[in-house]
Amino acid sequence: MKDKLEKIKSESIVEIDNVENAQQLEEIRIKYLGKKGELTQLLRGMGQLSPEERPLIGQLANEVRDQINDKIEETAYCLKRKDLEKRLRSEFIDVTMPGKKKQLGNRHPMTKVLNEIEDIFIGMGFTVVEGPEIEKAYYNFDALNHSKYHPARDMQDTFYITEELLLRTQTSPNQVRTMEKQKPPIRVIVPGRVYRADEIDATHSPMFHQIEGLVVDKGITMANLKGTLDIFAKKLYGEKTQTKFRPHHFPFTEPSAEMDCTCSACGGTGCRICKYTGWIEILGAGMVHPNVLANCGIDTEVYSGFAFGMGLDRITMLKYDISDLRLMFENDKRFLDQF
Repeated sequence: MKDKLEKIKSESIVEIDNVENAQQLEEIRIKYLGKKGELTQLLRGMGQLSPEERPLIGQLANEVRDQINDKIEETAYCLKRKDLEKRLRSEFIDVTMPGKKKQLGNRHPMTKVLNEIEDIFIGMGFTVVEGPEIEKAYYNFDALNHSKYHPARDMQDTFYITEELLLRTQTSPNQVRTMEKQKPPIRVIVPGRVYRADEIDATHSPMFHQIEGLVVDKGITMANLKGTLDIFAKKLYGEKTQTKFRPHHFPFTEPSAEMDCTCSACGGTGCRICKYTGWIEILGAGMVHPNVLANCGIDTEVYSGFAFGMGLDRITMLKYDISDLRLMFENDKRFLDQF
């Protein structure tokens, strides 16, 4: 048995010296020291030895086991060192080289224009309010003086979820909600996404953005409306911008008007953007209809107000001379980098 122990020791040492990786080393450990390993099997036969031989062979077996273990641990350490050195050589980084500059995104043109418009109206004493995009038909139509058979309520114009719930077609419902919760004086603007059943083309989308405004107080007249919107246009497009109002009809305002301003591209002389008229329509407005005020519990004998609404997408296209609405929704970095 002594000779067998010496043989196991010498053979295992030779095999360990020739290993190339940790997996081979583990296979050798199992081969000699595992539960079914050669050294383990040999030790199970010690019961056949005489009492005099047993301590000597036991001591020798322990020495062989320790030597093999020590050799395995030493080799494992050397393999780890070699692997680390190899990785350090292959993963070398030259810290003297300049780093790669991260590309930062730009603010979307509509976000820039929205922030600019908000700043203009906040500077005139307005506050910004928001509300739900899934709206009740009452707030979207009834409270805004839309008759039961108004064309805007048709299925082909509005995305209905149920008979009483829909995707809002305008941000005006938040004007109603504000008037219900807040007593005059009221000065708010309401930006947000709105939805209408429309085809997708260069100037239309089923989802677009609006900014609406509302002022309710004592003694509010059409002159206040015109003065406020004239200041807004000059702040947005330049001090030389002129405005004019054309009669129109909206269910929730009376009288109603659409506002044009001189083309920011040509200054009013005429160009392809304004179709050579010198004017561009930018919003609709009017005095809040007494029915709308009454629906919100506001005394129409004491208070009056004006409201206006504009398409943020259209305002942005005009400001930056963007010809196709779809460009603003495609997330194309080549387009966005221009702003």
